Amino acid sequence: MCYSAQVLAGFRKFQRQTGSKMAIRDYVKLFWRDLGKDPHAKRPKVPRAMEIDFLQSGPEEIAELIRAWDADEMTELSQELFKQKKRVADGQRKLLEKVTKKAQEDVRIGTDKMARIQARMDALKRTEPKPSDSRIFPGYFVPVMVMEDGQRMVKPMRYQCRPAGKPAIYDTKFPGTYNARRDNLDGFWKDIFGQQHAIMVADVFYENVELDGKNQVLAFTPRDNEPMLIACLWSKWTDPKGEQPDLLSFAAITDEPEPEVAAAGHDRTIINIRPEHVNAWLNPSGDLTAMQAIFDDKRHPYYEHRKAA
Repeated sequence: MCYSAQVLAGFRKFQRQTGSKMAIRDYVKLFWRDLGKDPHAKRPKVPRAMEIDFLQSGPEEIAELIRAWDADEMTELSQELFKQKKRVADGQRKLLEKVTKKAQEDVRIGTDKMARIQARMDALKRTEPKPSDSRIFPGYFVPVMVMEDGQRMVKPMRYQCRPAGKPAIYDTKFPGTYNARRDNLDGFWKDIFGQQHAIMVADVFYENVELDGKNQVLAFTPRDNEPMLIACLWSKWTDPKGEQPDLLSFAAITDEPEPEVAAAGHDRTIINIRPEHVNAWLNPSGDLTAMQAIFDDKRHPYYEHRKAA
């Protein structure tokens, strides 16, 4: 299963490579928060590279929302960093008097938390993205391309599909719905396959494999360095009670592994469709035979792999 990927997060580059337009309203909805209704609203998980792109290039209405999130998070991180520094200092002082497990754990845990907090603060301060800023995981909101009124549109969708009509607890009951197996498209995914298709553009995908009895994360990159056009299914979920906001979400489709991926120890590979099939994929019109033919004609770049950092 493709549990992580390094996506094409910057819209300007996305637009140049795909000829798409930005669904600005959907991005505003993603970052919008009504403090009057929900003062404890959680920041949406998105690749930082996407936020940096908006901060550098706009639209301003989206950049302003991101700056507000950044300011609030920096305040919270600074407070937590001070708390952990004190925890470590107190633990070190106690260790000078007497070695105890609690003091050792306070120093160890506090030091680890300080490193994570500082890494996040550094990410919020960056004005140019690092490759890691484009990496996404299940639960992240990712730019994906759909067809809307004959135009390719880029919308932010959560990388874990919650099909329309399902209860919100579906996310917990089926945590693996960030991927859709090709051999189950006419089963579990039959209400979406042939109806609502999308494409995620990525440069790298990551997989967990077992090497020498230990779990390792491998990064797979096409040898030709061409961006992967990953076939996806998507859905718009609406809360029947009207208590939760609408949710756009998607799943990446996986197939039998490419030989080099299987040799590396993994049993699935994302479906990387050819550019000439993009419009047909995004306009399925219920023609399942034609969609399967697109899969059969998918691209087969050699996927080189390395251990992920």
